[in-house]
Amino acid sequence: MSNDAASMPTQPARRTWLWQPNIIVFVSSACIMILELVASRIIAPIVGSSLYTWTSVIGIVLAGIMLGNYLGGRLADRWASLRFLGIVYVIAALACLSVLATDQVNRLMPADMPIVLKLLALTTALFFVPCTILGMISPIVAKLAVSDLAKTGSTVGNIYAAGAFGSIVGTFATGFVLVSWFGSFTIVLAVALLLLALGLLFLFGARWQSAILTLALVVGGWALALNQGWLRGPCIRETNYYCIKVIDLEEEGEPVRELVLDHLVHSFVSLTNPKKLVYPYEKAYAEAVDYQADRKGRLRVLMIGGGGYTFARYMQAVYPSSEMHVIEIDPGVTLFAYDELAFPRDTKVVTFNEDARLFFARPPTARYDVILGDAFNHFSVPYHLTTKEFNDQVRGWLADDGIYVVNIIDGPYGEFVRAYYNTLRQTFRHVYLAEGNRGWRKATRSMFLLIGADAPLDVEALANFDGGDGDALLARMMARDEEIHRLLNEAPRVTLTDQYAPVDQMLASVFREQVPE
Repeated sequence: MSNDAASMPTQPARRTWLWQPNIIVFVSSACIMILELVASRIIAPIVGSSLYTWTSVIGIVLAGIMLGNYLGGRLADRWASLRFLGIVYVIAALACLSVLATDQVNRLMPADMPIVLKLLALTTALFFVPCTILGMISPIVAKLAVSDLAKTGSTVGNIYAAGAFGSIVGTFATGFVLVSWFGSFTIVLAVALLLLALGLLFLFGARWQSAILTLALVVGGWALALNQGWLRGPCIRETNYYCIKVIDLEEEGEPVRELVLDHLVHSFVSLTNPKKLVYPYEKAYAEAVDYQADRKGRLRVLMIGGGGYTFARYMQAVYPSSEMHVIEIDPGVTLFAYDELAFPRDTKVVTFNEDARLFFARPPTARYDVILGDAFNHFSVPYHLTTKEFNDQVRGWLADDGIYVVNIIDGPYGEFVRAYYNTLRQTFRHVYLAEGNRGWRKATRSMFLLIGADAPLDVEALANFDGGDGDALLARMMARDEEIHRLLNEAPRVTLTDQYAPVDQMLASVFREQVPE
């Protein structure tokens, strides 16, 4: 008798307007995916956005869902009921609210913690528990929904299909709409309040008194969050690509504004002096442009990556008769430059807000004398802009005597710079390497400039161009032939292609050795 009783299905939940198992699972699954996408945005200002960030987020979220499915199944066998489901929802809401304490959690971690460990620790501390609790919901709902053993398969199948559909909707809604409209912290609070509302309704029943109480608590919770400033994240503006911040400081006695995208300083901008360049690679860009202008006069220049539009402003000030075009994937960054970084809206600089790969894939409509690559943000390298196929497209937009100048970061092993130099050689007849740090083999990370051209550069003549600051930096940075030969031959040569471009793996050792800023 006891065995027969154990095999009987749980009595189905009492059918009210509130008991909609497919919708319940749809909502919980959507919330999980919303949290997963928002997770990468919330931790990016602390640890950056890279392959390692997404690996940590996806792995921790899946681990939480796995544990939640297991625990949910075990608990459902003992306590499955609408009230128990309500308790789970309320706990999930409280767990989601803990995500708003990101800064406090970050402060508890050692400042010198290795970046990979910090990624895993931060992601686990913030998102493992919420995803575990949300992962418990589907098994509980499945247990409550099964009323006929003959239809167990279709019932469970419908529930899991609804969950998958919810995950799809949550993913697209967050990536395409929610983040840019509301910001990450507001989204997290909205998810928490939605879960709290569902939990209270399940706990107190589908009565109008319960609905009024739930509405009052949700509105009160939202008002409290606004009053306490819980929705104020670190971003001045959050776009589909970046958390944008600015810091006002002084550089060589002159006030400048520091543009931070996620957790990395991207540009230094003087609001009053458009000719001021701070980064060495920007000064080297200026010298490369000087070199071309001396030979050709009026120039047509294209820059991949706008950032703070520091160099675009410089070009407009120094070469007002030249054409300056910028490819900046994030229109939010361009708008921010207009609003906060003294980039005039009536500028002659032409901006294309799209991925550089899409821009160059079109048949060439212009031939540029200089193309500058500045889209490689620290260790976050869009690999599709490193490949031979992309270089071939860039070459199609260059004048016969044009130059392609790219700024990259690498570490003491030189894996990326070696592969990138070798890849450029597959497209351009002449490739040059400029070392931002002569002692780069002993440094954790260093800057490099690579120059590709079909016509040879007059390397000795580079010493005559200093970008107006009295220091011929590019000439001093140029690597000697024997140094390049050593670099290319101390390890197997790799050509980066659309089918094989392990850039993140080449930078892995550098990424692991860095200390979070």
